[in-house]
Amino acid sequence: MGDGGYKPYDNRNMEKPLSNCEAFMTLLKCVIGTGILSMPLAFKYSGTVGGVVMTILCTALVIYGMQLLIKCMVESSRRNKVGYMNFPDTMVFSFSVGPKCCRYISEGVGCLVDIILCIAHYGYNVVYHVFVAIHFKELSDIYITSSDLRVVCAIVGLLCLPLFLVRQLKYLVPFSIIANVLIYLSLCAICYYMIKGLPSLGEKRMLPLNALDVPIFVGIVMFATSSVGVMLAVEAKMAKPALYLGWHGILSLCALFVCITNIIFGFLGYWRYGDNIAASVTINLPAQDIIAQLTKLGIAFAVYFTYPLSGYVPIEIIINHYLNKNNQLKHPHMIEYILRIAFVILVTLNAIAFPNLGPLVALVGAFSISLLNLIFPCCIEICLLYHDSYGRLRWKLFKNILMIIFGTFVLCYGSYGAIRDMIQDYSCK
Repeated sequence: MGDGGYKPYDNRNMEKPLSNCEAFMTLLKCVIGTGILSMPLAFKYSGTVGGVVMTILCTALVIYGMQLLIKCMVESSRRNKVGYMNFPDTMVFSFSVGPKCCRYISEGVGCLVDIILCIAHYGYNVVYHVFVAIHFKELSDIYITSSDLRVVCAIVGLLCLPLFLVRQLKYLVPFSIIANVLIYLSLCAICYYMIKGLPSLGEKRMLPLNALDVPIFVGIVMFATSSVGVMLAVEAKMAKPALYLGWHGILSLCALFVCITNIIFGFLGYWRYGDNIAASVTINLPAQDIIAQLTKLGIAFAVYFTYPLSGYVPIEIIINHYLNKNNQLKHPHMIEYILRIAFVILVTLNAIAFPNLGPLVALVGAFSISLLNLIFPCCIEICLLYHDSYGRLRWKLFKNILMIIFGTFVLCYGSYGAIRDMIQDYSCK
């Protein structure tokens, strides 16, 4: 791609930009959460050796796709001589300069990206909601009274409202710091329980039993590794966005940290609990142990603080891309508050209807991340380079085609496997 004189990073105007440290903490919090607690379940599908190898490959692929997407967004900004172009606008522009068949659908693909982003982060919030409700219910059953999970989901919805009404991303940073402290203290405690009484490793599978289990594993790993909208939002709000990418950039450092944590957690969890592993490893902790109860409470609050970070993305899309695109609203803040309340209500109703964590995590990861992190970025680069060069022997073109094929495989088979498990689960009730 061209190196023209215009530099988009020098022409960004941001209100309340994030420092490098704030960006790293926010990014780490949005990725480390319920996904890592489902990593032992992922290793159940993949086996020990298969899980380690595929976690490294999936993380590298997901982060490469994210870096590719941001580079394409910067290149599109450079060509249009603007400071910043968002994901949908980049998709529209790239398709408009790509092959003839892509130009006909260039306007529609922007809306498609917005829809997928909203669905993805809506799905994240449903997962977070169910996760918090499950752990609050466990503690309520012990210390208060036996309660229905769906009733607890409704109560969690009420508790999420005040926090979700915080509008500025910068003001959520303190919650991210608290959540990071809580989750890592809780993860250390969970590691203690997983290491305690480890069985023989030889009893555990090394590789997947069924080929159809691999896409489910990939879906869970993708969910545990990437949160596309928040990753883009953090880059867009940084004071020094040029430091976000590259081998030593904030995104890569965060990905390395997350990958190592996911492998350790997934490996130990599967080693300790084997095929009895639950959708979240916290469910396997002893219910009557006071330290285990504090651990569950701490991690539930950590995920609770993540709720507004994930929900920030769809609200921003709906307000800035559609409802108030041209600043035509007389009372934009009031409309945003109403939208935020409606969002929480909708997520709560969804959580009440489908409070099943395991398949939900796999479905959200397989459906959304395969499209947003793999398929769409590759399509954008193919179009942007259409009148340029795909490199020696057109290697960039073939690379992107292979990634699109892999992403489509994960999308189809991962979603199928997750939906199959959901149907089996509810048919048994």
